[in-house]
Amino acid sequence: MRGPWIVGVVVAGLLLGACGDPSSGPEAPPPSAPGGSTTTHQRAPASPSTRPPVKAPEVLYLGDSLAMENQKVIGQELRRDLRATYTSAPYSGTTLCDYLEGTAERSLVPARDKAAALVRSLRPDFVVLQFWGNAWDFTWCMDDITYDASREKYFERYEADARRLVEQITAAGGSHRPRIVWVLQGPDPITPDRVRRVNGLYERLAAASDDVVADAGKAVSPASDRYAWTQYLPCTAYERAHPDYCTQPGRDRTALHRDDDYLHFCLAPTTSTPKPCPVRSPGILRIAREVTKTIRQSAR
Repeated sequence: MRGPWIVGVVVAGLLLGACGDPSSGPEAPPPSAPGGSTTTHQRAPASPSTRPPVKAPEVLYLGDSLAMENQKVIGQELRRDLRATYTSAPYSGTTLCDYLEGTAERSLVPARDKAAALVRSLRPDFVVLQFWGNAWDFTWCMDDITYDASREKYFERYEADARRLVEQITAAGGSHRPRIVWVLQGPDPITPDRVRRVNGLYERLAAASDDVVADAGKAVSPASDRYAWTQYLPCTAYERAHPDYCTQPGRDRTALHRDDDYLHFCLAPTTSTPKPCPVRSPGILRIAREVTKTIRQSAR
């Protein structure tokens, strides 16, 4: 049975390069670090909110290609619900170590977009971190450590990088330390136990540092099993009321993934240039709403 599993891993690796990004190619590192920043800055609209008064937060969103595909919709939800000021700087193919200062020469993220650098310049109230975990060898800063080759070594390194990232964000924030929102990941049919452990790490880190988790992965999982992967879920009331988000209304179900991509939630085909998802995609909206809800509850 190992042969088919390995094929699945290879296919998943190719998909991860586009993770969350309808236009990205394989996640293997390019010959050099990205030449241009993908950072986007979006100001809150001037119109008053009809919701209970909440301080309009400054939100920084970082992550891999899942964040790349989500960034536009998350920004829209945060601006609409919280009048937030929003900055996103995702890079496809990355993992936590790419956002650590001190890794610029071996990282897919340039120095200007490291987490600590952006925290110092933007002074955000929240830093949202969305990382699937990058279990394969796609970024230099992981030093060839992969989940398949050495699972315990992979988790030890991933946890060490996560703790260093928290420390760097905390130091950069100083007296205005931003609250970190760890986005919990959805089911993975290839490495389901890995995702459980990665999510468990995020939960422990949040509890230890007075941070929070946004269980966006639950929003794209069956109600009967949080870690059971599925391509379709029953339409929500919102999706039924907005037909573009209920892709199969006759069967009262909506698509989370394309037939050729079990990992990403953008329903447009992947291409070679990373960019936000260009089409309405129910999975992305579900994730964005969960992240927004978590920030709203934490900002009161």
